[in-house]
Amino acid sequence: METTFDIVVIGSGPGGYACAIRASQLGYKTALIEKYAALGGTCTNVGCIPAKALLDSTEHYHTAATKFKTFGIETEKLSLDFKQLIKRKTEVIEQNVAGLNYLMNKNKITVFQGIASFLNSKEILVKKNETEDFKISASYFVIATGSKPATIPGVTIDKTRIITSTEALSLAEKPKSMVIIGGGVIGVEMASVYARIGVEVTIIEYADSLIPTMDKELGKELKKLFTKQNIKILLSHKVQSAQNNGTTATVKYLDSSNQPQEITAEFCLVAVGRRPYTEGLGLENTAVVLDAKGRITTNEQLCTNQSNIYAIGDVIAGPMLAHKAEEEGVFVAETIHGQKPHINYRLIPGVVYTWPEVASVGYTEEELKEKNIEYRVGKFPFSASARARAAMEKDGFAKVLSEPKYGEILGVHVIGPRAADLVAQGVIGMEYEVTDEDMFRISYAHPTYSEALKEAYLISSGQGAINI
Repeated sequence: METTFDIVVIGSGPGGYACAIRASQLGYKTALIEKYAALGGTCTNVGCIPAKALLDSTEHYHTAATKFKTFGIETEKLSLDFKQLIKRKTEVIEQNVAGLNYLMNKNKITVFQGIASFLNSKEILVKKNETEDFKISASYFVIATGSKPATIPGVTIDKTRIITSTEALSLAEKPKSMVIIGGGVIGVEMASVYARIGVEVTIIEYADSLIPTMDKELGKELKKLFTKQNIKILLSHKVQSAQNNGTTATVKYLDSSNQPQEITAEFCLVAVGRRPYTEGLGLENTAVVLDAKGRITTNEQLCTNQSNIYAIGDVIAGPMLAHKAEEEGVFVAETIHGQKPHINYRLIPGVVYTWPEVASVGYTEEELKEKNIEYRVGKFPFSASARARAAMEKDGFAKVLSEPKYGEILGVHVIGPRAADLVAQGVIGMEYEVTDEDMFRISYAHPTYSEALKEAYLISSGQGAINI
C-alpha cells in the first residue's frame, strides 16, 4: 500500500473532493481520506443533495394539490407515498456518490477510509477500525472536515424526538407535527419539505426575521408566503428547553413579550446552525490553532500557522456553503502549485431552496445603511412578469442595489421562481463591474423570469420600468 503522497486531503465533502481533483490535475500524487463509507461529506449524504431531492419531490406534490386544477389537469385522488419519497432521496444520494467514486478513479486519487489524526506536521495516523491503523506522510495536508449540527443551551439532541436535519431527511413515517428551532436556511427548507405534505409546522426564531443574515425584505416576504402555506412563525422568541416525552417533544420558550410558553409536537428539529468539526484531528501535534469559535485559523492563502497545512470550507471562517468550500479547495491546490488564484468572498451567493426560492449576493440594504454607503434600489415584482403569470408563479420580487454615481451593482436579491439560477447573472455583473444600465441594455429572452431582473436593473439606474 502506497503511504507517501504530495498532497493529502482530509474530508471528502465538496471542498475536499474539489481540492483533490484539482491537485491531481496539476500533477500531484494525491490521497483523500474519508471517515465514512461513502464519499461526499455532509452535502452529498445528509445535507444539500438529499434536502433538494425532498424539496423537489414535495414541491411536485404541493403543485399537484394546489395548482393542477387551474392548469386544467384533473387528478381524481392525489396521494403521497412517504416511503417512496424517502427512497427516491436515497437513490439520488447513491447516484451522486457513484459519480464521486468515478471521479476519484478517473483522476487517479487514492482514497482511504478511516479517521485521520496528525502525529506531526508531516505524518498522520489513519485509524480504519479498532484493530487496524496505518501512517501516511505528505508534503502538504488540506483539512476539509466540515461541520456538525450545533445546538443551544437547554436543548440536547437525542436523534429520536429532538433531531437535526440529518434525521429529518430520513424519517420512517410522515409526522403529524414538527417544531423547528431556528428560522435560518436549514430551518426554512425543512419547514417547506414538511408543510407541503400536510405536516403542522411551527418555526421558532430568536431574531426578528426569517433568514436573518440575508436582506430583511427577503425574510419579510418569505414570512408572508410561509404564512399562506399554514406554517406558524414565531419571531423574536427565545427557546429555553426541549424535552423528549417518548412519542412527542415539548419546547419551552419565552415569547416576544418575555412570557413563558410551550408547544408540543411529534418532533423537535434543531436548526440553529452548524459548528466546525475538528475533534480527534490531533491538531495539538502541529502548529495549527483554533479561534474562539473553534474554527481553524488561516491566512489569506488559507494556510494555517503550520506552513504545509491548509484548511478550507466549514472548518474555517466564512459562510458554511458547499460552493464556498469548492472554490477554496481549487484555490488551495492552485496556491500550492504556485499560481495566484482569487476568491471574492463578497460575491459568493447564498441560496435558500424553498419555493419560491431565495437568493442573494453582495451587500444587503442593511449593510449599506450601516456602512453609510449611498445606494439606489431597483425592485420589480414577479406579479408583473408575463412568464411568472403564465406559470402561476407570481410571488416574490427581484431587487437590485446600485451606486448612484457610476451605476456599480452593490447587491442582487431575489425571492421568486428560479432565484437560485437567476442570481448567477448578478454574480457575473458584479465580478466584472458591469453597471446597472449595462445590465438592463443587454438582451433578455422574452418571456423569462430573468426579465424581472432586467427591470430591476433599469429602475436602479434611475429610469422607469417597462412593464413585461
